[in-house]
This record gives sequence, structure tokens and C-alpha cells, in this order.
Amino acid sequence: MVIDFHHARGPEIELCFGDDGGDSAAENDWSLLPFMALSDGAHLSTEEFSYFTVRRKETATQPATSLFGISCSRQIDSNILLYRPPDVTRSTVQKAVVVITDSPQRLGQLREKLSIVTSAWFAQRDFSDYDILKKFREGLVISLKKDEDTKDQNLGLSLREMIHEFKHQTLVLFKALLLQPKMLFFGTKCERLCMIQFSLISLIPGLMSRLQDSADPAFDTYAQTVEKPTSLKTSDRSSLLAYMGLPLQIFGKGSMFGPYTPLQQLDLLADHGTKSYVVGSTNSLLLQQKDRYSDILVNLDEDTLTISSPSLRNALTLSVADRRWIDLLTQIINETWDDAHPQQPKTHGYMGSEEFIRLQFEEYLLALLSCMQYHEELSSSTTGEPGGRSRAQLEAYNIEGDPALEFNAEFLAQWSNTPNYSLFKRLTSDALLFSIVEPRHPCAGGLTIDDVQRRVTQQVAELHLDERVREGREALNRHLSTGQKKVSAAFNSFWADIESMREAQRKKTEERTSPSQRSSLDRGSRNSPPFSPSDTASINSTGGASWFTGRKAPSVDMAQAQASVSAVSQKAGAYFSSWGTWASEKRKEWQEKKPTPTSPITTSPSVPTLTCSTEAGEADRGRLSMQSRRSEDFSTLSRSGSRRKRWSNILLRRESGEFSRKDDQTGDSDEQETTYSKSPLSQEAPAFGETHSEAVVCQQEHTTQHEAENQGNDMTTVTDNTVHTTTETQTDPSSLPSPPKEELHLNTDIHTEKAD
Repeated sequence: MVIDFHHARGPEIELCFGDDGGDSAAENDWSLLPFMALSDGAHLSTEEFSYFTVRRKETATQPATSLFGISCSRQIDSNILLYRPPDVTRSTVQKAVVVITDSPQRLGQLREKLSIVTSAWFAQRDFSDYDILKKFREGLVISLKKDEDTKDQNLGLSLREMIHEFKHQTLVLFKALLLQPKMLFFGTKCERLCMIQFSLISLIPGLMSRLQDSADPAFDTYAQTVEKPTSLKTSDRSSLLAYMGLPLQIFGKGSMFGPYTPLQQLDLLADHGTKSYVVGSTNSLLLQQKDRYSDILVNLDEDTLTISSPSLRNALTLSVADRRWIDLLTQIINETWDDAHPQQPKTHGYMGSEEFIRLQFEEYLLALLSCMQYHEELSSSTTGEPGGRSRAQLEAYNIEGDPALEFNAEFLAQWSNTPNYSLFKRLTSDALLFSIVEPRHPCAGGLTIDDVQRRVTQQVAELHLDERVREGREALNRHLSTGQKKVSAAFNSFWADIESMREAQRKKTEERTSPSQRSSLDRGSRNSPPFSPSDTASINSTGGASWFTGRKAPSVDMAQAQASVSAVSQKAGAYFSSWGTWASEKRKEWQEKKPTPTSPITTSPSVPTLTCSTEAGEADRGRLSMQSRRSEDFSTLSRSGSRRKRWSNILLRRESGEFSRKDDQTGDSDEQETTYSKSPLSQEAPAFGETHSEAVVCQQEHTTQHEAENQGNDMTTVTDNTVHTTTETQTDPSSLPSPPKEELHLNTDIHTEKAD
């Protein structure tokens, strides 16, 4: 069959290839089959499989029975189709290819073939060509007829995965299946959902081949047609199982099995005649009504088992022997587990294989049936019911106590009221099962220290402490790294804020400084003479109106400042040494030229000399007035300049031998420069004796002084003629140029500006 998803009508049967060309879907009223073939959420996967059951109506030659279907659904982009029908309006086309068979044992091998054929059909990109599907059905019929005598085939049903995921709850599900409650399986992956259910029912020997009544709760064919075995052949496994009353008919009257059940079948599940079922769904709406539609909910997405009824929960509580048995089986599975190949043990041996697991559950079930029959016989002998065996007859079998209690007495009480146990009791009423199979739990015995140790070990392993510690360590390392980055970022941000605050404070300080103070600062930097730290201290101590008092101390590079101070000190020492040398030479010259003390001191009456003196006096007065103005602007700084000039003048007069204590005492004025009188050396007659030459030299001296003032007084040598002219014109020696001091002042200004 081909199921198509129509954008307006939903899932619908597109075509059906039946026996003799008939339409089986229309004959059997399979109106819900399209919803079973296209499961909810199938469009989220590239390829999805669904397993379901449908009922076939009774015919003249065949009774009503259950059929089993498997569908493979895929989707393709509608734009790449070679032939696009007009009714295709969506971007994708979703279809499913379905195979309906009368035996669920063939579903395993059908899956692989169906997947290949469906992929090849979609690869044609032309859904109007059904030739590949017709040939697939013809070959499938031939292959199935050849395999009719094949024994149980359980391909695709992995018991190892189920036990690995559910552990001890696997035995809980197995015993719950015998109690026939309403079991609902939920999962988003439809194929995995169906496989878990087939794996569970395959644990009951022979049940996979006796599911003819599973599609409809009204079917009860097996119970009505089964015959009670009259002979036993112990070498034949099938004969032994039939004599033991197997398979237990889980899906009989009032019960159904639907690996995938769509929402359209909820009415059947809620029907009064439906007493129990095992169904699966991928729609989460059933989770919201789990109390209505389930007694036991198995959530495969979360691997959880929820039992809603308290009485059912007590009956399904595992006994000590039950827990010991399933723990040993789980331990074997875990020891042979291979993540790459979960369906087979990593040792490729018998232990832990699928067949090993089935035989273990078969042994457990046979022991349960044997113990249960002995329990019934023991109860009959105690109550004295007619037709039962006596106490003496039972004691001949050398069975201690009641071994059935190892399986949980509450479970035995509820199981004895189920339809499948009634059929079992009818088929084994005369058989002495406890004489064939020992009525003993496979892991009978009380609680031992080994059980406790194993239980603790498994519980610790289930906690995954190693993984959690590793994950916790990795998370801690990540948090530490992130915290370190955050702390570093916060510190950097904090430091940047501090720097921005400092910058803003500096700008505010600069804005508070008035323009006049900045201009006076600039003039002071260019014109003020050099000063020492001691002078600055004296200025601040006097409380003068200096801009240094309100100025913030600049940040100075100490190494650079020390280097600059050292260089300036060396230059200052060199200049002072040059002045001393020059003064010593002049003293010698003056002593050689000095006349006798008795000669009168006269001045030349030459007019040029007077003119020179007048002009020199005017120049002196101009310089004094300019210095006076400068002292007014820089009243506090003029003290250091006056002190340097005064020391220079004293040095010159000391060299000349004429030192006046009176001038020294009156030279402490801070506001004006002291004018010294002419030394006796300057009052003597000129050595040259020619007035005209003296006037020329005086004129030259005046010009030289004027140029020195304009060029920043950058003179390093003074001629003999200049000294004589200054003496004749009564010019103050303090007005002589002082190149060393001016250069020192400029260097200091440069250093101060750089520091600021």
C-alpha cells in the first residue's frame, strides 16, 4: 500500500496492491490505517518506521484475525519532482510505503527490504511510476512462502538495550505484563517505541506466534481453539512449553496490542469492553490524560516508569530473590556492553547475548509457573478442598515451605485473578508441573551481605559520581576562568575610571586658571631669571602673589630631572669660572695701567666724552626703567635676579681692590636695584689720553649694549675698550651683560615647561 499526506484531506490511501488485485483496505474497512502508517512527528525525520495492528474481517474460508503492518515514511522536496501533480501545493511531499502481513515474526526482515525499496522509489522523483512497488510485492510473496516453516525470528528486537536502559525495571515490566494492566508507552521516536513493546512481549516464549487476537478486544480465537496437551516430550522444547501452559495468552478477550496507536483509536481504548492493553503513542496529549488511559506509563524519552495504582505498585515490588536475579543479569549485560554494537556483547560469546537473555527469562517464567501450581496445591490441601492432593502426597516431593513466596505473595494474589492465569490453570489442571520443573526461584534465598554490597554498588554506579565529579571539575575550571576574566576586566575598568577622573580633574584645574595668570606665566617663563628651590621656598614663605602657590606640583621624571639639574650645574659652574678668570685678567691689566696715587683725578672736558656720557646715562636710565617695570610684574622673582647681579658687582669690585661696605649694606633692597658709585679705578685718567678715540669707543660700547639687550644679552666676552668706556661714562657694572645667567635661565625654563 501507498499512503499519501494530502494538504487538505490529511493522510489517505493512495493505492493498494492486494491478492488477486483486490482492495484489502476497502474490504476490511481500514479507515484508520493511514493515521497508523504516518505517525505523529514523522515529518521531523528523514525516514521513520511505524508498526501497528489491523483486524481482518471474517471470510467464508478464514476467521477474523489480526494482521500486522509496517510502514516506511519519507519526504521529498516538491520542486525537484519530475512530475508534479496539480494537487501538490506544499513545498514537500510526504508518503509512506506499507506492508501488511499475517505474522509479526517477519517484521524484522521486512524492515530492511522496505527501507531499500522506499528509498529507490523516492529517488525516481516520479510517484506516478509504481512498477518498482509491484515487483517488490511479487518478490516478497515468493520469499515469505519459502520461509513459512522458519522458527521464531526476533530481528530488530534488542533485549540488551532494554535491560541496559531500564535495568531492574525490566523485570517489573515483565511481571506487569502478566497482570494485564493498561500499559501506555510514550516516545517521540516511533520505531524505538514499537521495538520496546515487541521486545517485552517476546520475553514470553511462544507469544509472538500467538497474537491473532491482539488487534481487537473482541477477538478470543486462541482461548476457544487451544487444546489441552495430553503428552509430554521432554526432548522437544515446543512440547515442554505447551505442556507447561505456554504461551500465556496476554492478548485475549478484552485486551489488545497496538505498537503504534493514533489518537483516532482513543475511543477504542476507553471502551468499556477494553480491560487491558499494551499500546504506544508519540503524541504528548496522552501524557496529560495518563491517569485515564494508563495504569502504567513508560516514558521512553526520560526512561521512567510510573505506576498510578497503589495496589498494583505493591504487587510489582520486587522481592529479594527477584532483585538478586535481575541485578545479576544486568551486571552481565553491563560487563559485555559495547557502545558501537549494542545488540551484541563485546566478547561475541553466549553470555549476554539475545538468546542468553531469552533463556534466562524462560527459566524464570517456568520456575514461576511451577511454584504457582505447587502454591495452589498447598493451599488446597490446607483448606481441604475436594479433588486436591493431600499433605502427605505433597511432602513426598521434598519441597520445603512455599517457594512461590519468593516471587512476592501480593503479585501471586493479583495474577491468579487475570484471564491469562485462568487459561493457564485450565490447560494445566492435571499436570504436575512441579514434578517436571523444580519449584524454586532461580535466585532463591534470604538477603545476604553480597546482595547489599551489589545493591550499593549498583546504586552508586547509577549516580554516575565519576561523571558528575568530572563535569563539576570542568564547570569549576570554567567558572574560575570566567571569574578571573571578570575580575581582570573589572580592575581594568576601575583603573580606567580613575584615570578618566584624574584627567577630568586636571582639565578642571586648567580651566580654573585665569587667562591673565596663564599669560603672566608665559611671560615669566620667557623673561624671568633662573631661580633655585631655595628662592621658591622664600617666595612662598613671604606670601607673595606668585602663581606657584596655587599651582599643582607637576609629576616629574626624577631621572630626567636629575640629569637636567646636573647639566645646568656644570654649565653654571663653567660660566662662573669664566667670569672669575675674566675678572682676574682685568685686575692685572688695571694694576699695570694704574698711575701713581698722587696724580690728580681729572675728567676729560672733551665734548664727545660728555655726549657719550649723556647718551650712556640715558641708556642707563632706560634700562633701569625697563628693569623697574619688570620688577613690578615679577616682584617676588626680582630678588633672586638682584642678588645675582649684586654678587657679580661685588666680585668685580673685590677684584679691583675697591670694595665698599656701605654699598654692601645698602644692597639688600628687594624692590629696586642698587646703583653703585664709580670706583676710584674709574675716576682715573684714561690710559690712552685721546678724547676722540674714547668717544668712538663709548659709541661702540653703547651699540654693543643695545645689541646685547635685543639678543637676550648673549655675550661671552668683553673687550678692554668696553671696560674703559663704562668707567668713563659712570655706567653701573651691574648693567653689564650676563650671558651665563641668561642661558641658565633659559635651560631651567625649558626643563620646567617639560616637567609641566
